Amino acid sequence: MELSESVTHKNGRLRKPVVSNSDMGERESKLEVECDEEALLPNSVRADGQAKACHGIKGELGNVALLLFLYVLQGIPLGLAGSIPLIMQSKNVSYKDQAYFSFVFWPFSLKLFWAPLVDSLYLRQFGRRKSWLVPTQYLLGLFMLYLSVTVDAMLQTDGQSGPDVIALTAVFFMLAFLAATQDIAVDGWALTMLSRENVGYASTCNSVGQTAGYFLGNVLFLALESADFCNKYLRFEPQERGIVTLSDFLFLWGIVFMVSTTLVAILKKENNRHHHTKKKPKEETQSVMETYKLLLSIIKMPTVFTFCVLLLTAKIGFSAADAVTGLKLVEAGVPKEQLALLAVPMVPLQILLPLVISKYTAGPRPLDVFYKAFPFRLLIGLEYALLVWWTPSVRQEEGFPVYYYAVVLLSYAVHQVALYSMYVACMAFHAKVSDPVIGGTYMTLLNTVTNLGGNWPSTLALWLVDPLTFKECQGAPEQTCGSVEEAGLCVREGGTCVTTLDGYYVESVVCVLIGLCWWMFFGKRMKRIQEESPSAWHCRVVK
Repeated sequence: MELSESVTHKNGRLRKPVVSNSDMGERESKLEVECDEEALLPNSVRADGQAKACHGIKGELGNVALLLFLYVLQGIPLGLAGSIPLIMQSKNVSYKDQAYFSFVFWPFSLKLFWAPLVDSLYLRQFGRRKSWLVPTQYLLGLFMLYLSVTVDAMLQTDGQSGPDVIALTAVFFMLAFLAATQDIAVDGWALTMLSRENVGYASTCNSVGQTAGYFLGNVLFLALESADFCNKYLRFEPQERGIVTLSDFLFLWGIVFMVSTTLVAILKKENNRHHHTKKKPKEETQSVMETYKLLLSIIKMPTVFTFCVLLLTAKIGFSAADAVTGLKLVEAGVPKEQLALLAVPMVPLQILLPLVISKYTAGPRPLDVFYKAFPFRLLIGLEYALLVWWTPSVRQEEGFPVYYYAVVLLSYAVHQVALYSMYVACMAFHAKVSDPVIGGTYMTLLNTVTNLGGNWPSTLALWLVDPLTFKECQGAPEQTCGSVEEAGLCVREGGTCVTTLDGYYVESVVCVLIGLCWWMFFGKRMKRIQEESPSAWHCRVVK
């Protein structure tokens, strides 16, 4: 469902595997071997070249705390962007509008295309990573402060005109784009901020920080913004509004971004050991073009091209369940903050699942796990459709009973098992086949294609819900409900628009059928691709 995807896979990004690929792999390229030394030199090397002994993580707790904080900041705008569809759904926007807004979650899937620029273009005196981190975070803070003043007007429902979806999409797309750019800079800085023996903590900071930031911007915000939740659990006297509003929340974090970025810019120095070379900026600019040429040469390889096509089409069968279910539950009356809070008990499961599943994907055929989990995830999509159909009949005057949320939570947990089985299998196969000479670039390309394979079907699924939905006007003869204007006329004539066929159910069945066909015909091709020789995956471009 929408919520279940949002916690671990929303915004077009997958939770990063342990293998660090976020620096776009330029370090693995022979074109930039000298830059590789940056990640290998210990953090404790002094300017005079003498090395100090490094005693575990204790000497670098400050750097770890800073990295963790930067990743938390990154998760805040992503969490807020994930909460907007639920807020819009409570204001009865169309699913076409939801499809427009879903483009907000694409930048993290596309950052491969500008990451080489972030890594190669910088002000040497200011610092390689700070040259991008500082202006990016300032822009994030400014956008949040701007939104704190304008977001209420954008979300305002006035008469027949609903929220200004185009403006919301444009602004939050920029937030996501800036957060993705900040992610590139922080991932790269993590390799030099920590010593070689402690660089493994970078992935932990990434996972924990992004998850915590997303939790703050999504789950915590939706809970504190809800008047019902606050009146029930946090107040003695009921009030009409929650403890915080979206404007308040944006203003608070806008200030946090501005202040913290200023402190980082002034107080935190980068390690510039690798800059003491005589390489000219022109050579670094050329390396950007070489990176793009390298990506193109990888994609042109027949085996890689076939695998990319499979990755781009594999998730069509899950699109209705993943993109629309959560919104349908909100439409059926389930409080959005309650849906968000269901993500909390899933966190331990999401931590343990990769550890358990990795035992079965460590062998020579990790995609066998992907193939076996595929039909189970399709069946869960049908179970989600049944859940949405069942929801209105369970609703009571005071809300939904506890057993209903237990069923939703169980459905969510089973979905996570199937989802992570496929995800971990893909990541294991990516690591297995990536050319070791250009491993980072290779893995990042495959991960990007995997993310895009989930983004475009979700956007399309949201777009098609309304065209596949049929309504009729009851109580007003000769009136129809084919459009927003016709529905408004039906209401003015004293009628009511009643749904006779919900496009979500049509999509759910069609997606499952498409998924089954993919599994029977292309799933076997996915299994056979593991039998390709290692040379079929190795790039022949040698510089």
